[in-house]
Amino acid sequence: MNLNLLGWSNFFASSFAAYGQAGYAVGRVAIASRTLYTLYTESGELTAEISGNLRSRATATQDFPAVGDWVVIRSRALEKRATIHALLPRKSKFSRKTAGARTEEQVVATNIDTVFLVSGLDGDFNPRRIERYLLLTWESGANPVILLNKADLCPDIDGRVAEVAAVAPGVPIIPLSATHQQGLDALNSYLQPGQTVALLGSSGVGKSTITNQLKGETVQSVQAVRRGDDRGRHTTTHRELILLPNGSLIIDTPGMREIQIWSAGEGLEETFSDIAVLAERCRFRDCQHNHEPGCAVQQALERGSLDESRFLNYRKLQKELSYLTRRQDQRASLLEKERWKKIHKSLRNQDKSRRGE
Repeated sequence: MNLNLLGWSNFFASSFAAYGQAGYAVGRVAIASRTLYTLYTESGELTAEISGNLRSRATATQDFPAVGDWVVIRSRALEKRATIHALLPRKSKFSRKTAGARTEEQVVATNIDTVFLVSGLDGDFNPRRIERYLLLTWESGANPVILLNKADLCPDIDGRVAEVAAVAPGVPIIPLSATHQQGLDALNSYLQPGQTVALLGSSGVGKSTITNQLKGETVQSVQAVRRGDDRGRHTTTHRELILLPNGSLIIDTPGMREIQIWSAGEGLEETFSDIAVLAERCRFRDCQHNHEPGCAVQQALERGSLDESRFLNYRKLQKELSYLTRRQDQRASLLEKERWKKIHKSLRNQDKSRRGE
């Protein structure tokens, strides 16, 4: 396999140089499971496991390889196996909070150039959900493109496009029908050799159908959505990096029922750039956009130039991020205390050993 067609670039080569001089090879994670990984390498497809040293250095789930990662390996090509010794730095990382009560990061995919946010133009169409996905995408470091699938089921495509454009300023929007192979040519400019695209969206929006059409064969199973609410069943059961015939790569992901945000440095401001611009015009720099005099955001709401449901979702995400930040700080503090406990225990044991106790 040609590394350049797998997404290799100077960004990764500079980080790998010292490993290469030490005789290591490199591979890219195509499938990640609990203990085994499928890698694409110059020697072909290999099955790999992580080294004991890497496992001991990992302090959290995000320290383990994820789909899209470039990893440093010792390969046994004749056995079609390898051992992963290190991860190369990630140029982009799509993360979310793990489902449930735990405050922990789940890395969905890495080293992505473009994210195709897929939304169905059926009964499950939801602009608020698109805003959430946009926030996650901007934070990842990849560029979003919104795919409005199932255009054949929509009587007012232009109206839906306008609706999405209002919540995604400047983001490319492409209506298509994957089932009928309509509009897929518009994706070609993003699917260039060596470029990596990730498909993200809820179950039933047509991600697997899009993948199959782009691949030219059935690589992901497809199920019909439920009658009545157009909600999908999970068809893709794992994340996988798939090589397309034209030399580009695509990562299909299982549908996300819980789109829990992990962090948002500039993601919130990018997603709600219209509100950020309005906030700069407020009379007070620390305006909370409630009832303060001279609040440009409240004035826009009164004029109807800012949609109230969009503003409410903005406030909701703000509160969610504030709560998550507090939880992350608490968790970091506990982990640091635990680390020092282990250090002190080790020092005490060494001291006892020296005294012969």
